[in-house]
Amino acid sequence: MFRPNRDVGIKVPRVLDVDKDVVTSVRRRRRGEELRGAICQAVLEELEAHGFAAMTMEAVAARAGAGKATLYRHWSSKVRLVVAALEYSAPEIIVPADSGDLRGEILAVLRQIAAALVGPSGAAARGLIAEIVRSPELASAMKPFLADPTTPPMLEVLRRAAVRGDIPVAALTRRIAGVGTDLLRQYVLINGEIPVGVVEEIVDQVVMPLLRGLALR
Repeated sequence: MFRPNRDVGIKVPRVLDVDKDVVTSVRRRRRGEELRGAICQAVLEELEAHGFAAMTMEAVAARAGAGKATLYRHWSSKVRLVVAALEYSAPEIIVPADSGDLRGEILAVLRQIAAALVGPSGAAARGLIAEIVRSPELASAMKPFLADPTTPPMLEVLRRAAVRGDIPVAALTRRIAGVGTDLLRQYVLINGEIPVGVVEEIVDQVVMPLLRGLALR
């Protein structure tokens, strides 16, 4: 009967476990934007599935296939991680060309905002907003890190209109620029969707009358 010679230094190659080895290798190679994107996507999915209060750094790391230490190396708290994920995933709001048509330009901006609010990042943001409303502690923690990315594009549209003399300089405030966006957020929080006609109603029944009223002062 053949008996192997245990003294011979022959190494038998380990059989590759595709499910384990390949996935592990891919995860180890992820760096920079690819890893950041996976983590931010995991945050959005955790927010939508469980909400901010129940979301943990451990759960995000597991869903993203990353180490918890990696998360803490870049984001010192859950609040900072969520803010980073929302900023990373937020679609860019493009300022329309200066056509001289204030209503049309406002519509163009608000339609982009409406599309973002009902998209994947918008769903996570809606859940977070609802939790912020219920929790003063969470609102206080989030406030220093939250900046509305929709305000600058609308302010630019209003600034150009003021230069043309269509509206007074008094209209160039963040409060006025955010009226349409705030109404869209309120609508989607209650209804979960934004029909096309709603955007036009907000512009024609609220935003434009507000701007015309300021012009008459």
